[in-house]
Amino acid sequence: MASTYSFDVVSDFDRQELVNTLDQVRRDVGNRYDLKDSGTEIDLEETELVITTASDMTLQAVEDVLRTKATKRNLSLKIFDFQTPETAGGNRVRQVVKLRKGLSQEIAKKLSKMVRDELKKVTVAIQGESVRITGKSKDDLQAAIQLVKSKEDELDVPLQFENYR
Repeated sequence: MASTYSFDVVSDFDRQELVNTLDQVRRDVGNRYDLKDSGTEIDLEETELVITTASDMTLQAVEDVLRTKATKRNLSLKIFDFQTPETAGGNRVRQVVKLRKGLSQEIAKKLSKMVRDELKKVTVAIQGESVRITGKSKDDLQAAIQLVKSKEDELDVPLQFENYR
């Protein structure tokens, strides 16, 4: 019997790294002269961040600090889905930043179709928030990984490869 190999394509991030990043951002905002008195608050919830600050200009500066710190901690910027800023009470600005985690059905289908069209020797199955790619040879799976990595920019989500067996 021929053995088969497989791996899962997932979209995830290290939550502890995000917590550490936000601690650095808060420290940075507290130390920077232009942001020190802005009263900026950054709240981490289960599926989103909420940034509340004094003005649009300080919000932009806080976003820049967030992007910089996340990049330094090897977090993909694709996990942040910045929503439209809205005004909060007392001349303040509030922005919700949704955290992308897991592959949506739409993205999983697109990824599945892309791999099936390019590579005939592998099978693709959508399993909840991940996509499993199976093949008879490890070389076929390596080709699938290279294909997915090359098309990652089109999907607008960070991708990782797990359970390679």
